[in-house]
Amino acid sequence: MCPVICLITPPTSPGPAARGELIDRVRAAAGAGVHLVQIRQPDFEGGELTALVHHAVAAVGGTRARVLVNDRIDVALAAGAHGVHLRGNSVPAARVRRMVPSGFVIGRSVHSLDEAVRVIREGSLDYLTFGTVFGTASKPGAAPAGTEALATVCAASPLPVLAIGGMNQETLRAVGRTGAAGFAAIGLFADAAPATLQWVIRDSVRLFDTSAGVP
Repeated sequence: MCPVICLITPPTSPGPAARGELIDRVRAAAGAGVHLVQIRQPDFEGGELTALVHHAVAAVGGTRARVLVNDRIDVALAAGAHGVHLRGNSVPAARVRRMVPSGFVIGRSVHSLDEAVRVIREGSLDYLTFGTVFGTASKPGAAPAGTEALATVCAASPLPVLAIGGMNQETLRAVGRTGAAGFAAIGLFADAAPATLQWVIRDSVRLFDTSAGVP
């Protein structure tokens, strides 16, 4: 199965230089086939974040990529983003759905089967992200849930489930066997130069797609 791929933007400092480098990365990833770009800059002020999202939306123009904003519904709407990704402790998706236009994508992070079942019952979501599946530097101290827990959530969810946490070329094959629809990652993409993202994405798809006969 060919995965849904979500690039989550790495931490950066506010300012034109950092924003330009980040937009170059978003543009390259979108051109290489990434489906979702989640803008996650929790330290940015509203104005700076809105400008970044606006440029990201322009950068993915003409591709299938969709730009989501991490939890900031106001910024997503102001900047013309394609959707929002809600934290596990954020507002209910049904409340967001009443505020957004048709076709607006709403995803949510979950960390257990019980949490996944609860938010699915509440409705209005398009996908879930489950993790942390493996240990990752972006979530220091977080206990890995493992692939068995991921598979349990995937089996119980009528929504696509993306795996997150420790996604790399050693773990993607195991994730592809769980029933996950795809994966989200920061480091996998941040560690590569924009010019090499097409090969990182190609190899990630090959490893995740267990029907492709990866040895």
